[in-house]
Amino acid sequence: QVQLVESGGGSVQAGGSLRLSCVSSRYTVTSYCLAWFRQVPGKEREGVAAIDTRSSTSITESVKGRFTISRDIAKGTLYLEMNSLKPDDTAMYYCAVDGRTWCPGPSLDVSKYNYWGQGTQVTVSS
Repeated sequence: QVQLVESGGGSVQAGGSLRLSCVSSRYTVTSYCLAWFRQVPGKEREGVAAIDTRSSTSITESVKGRFTISRDIAKGTLYLEMNSLKPDDTAMYYCAVDGRTWCPGPSLDVSKYNYWGQGTQVTVSS
């Protein structure tokens, strides 16, 4: 069973930064595809950034150059570094794991992920 515990959300002004953390296990962060998604009420969950077992990444266009996904294997933790935040980045952010045995590459397809964290709220004010 994969367990994911997120933290790091909060309220910031536009232009500010936050770092989200998703604590799991060393096995999880080295064995599976990992990703961050976000969702606002009334909208579909959106893929933000993904990383595969070879540390290849995929970043959605709207956050390229501002957000970075990474993992610390020793700590069993997935991160999302968010800089130059905008009000449009306001959402609940979720980390996710594709629990299949083989990770073919980083994916922002929500249907591929079967383990989810509880979410952490990010609010950006103008």
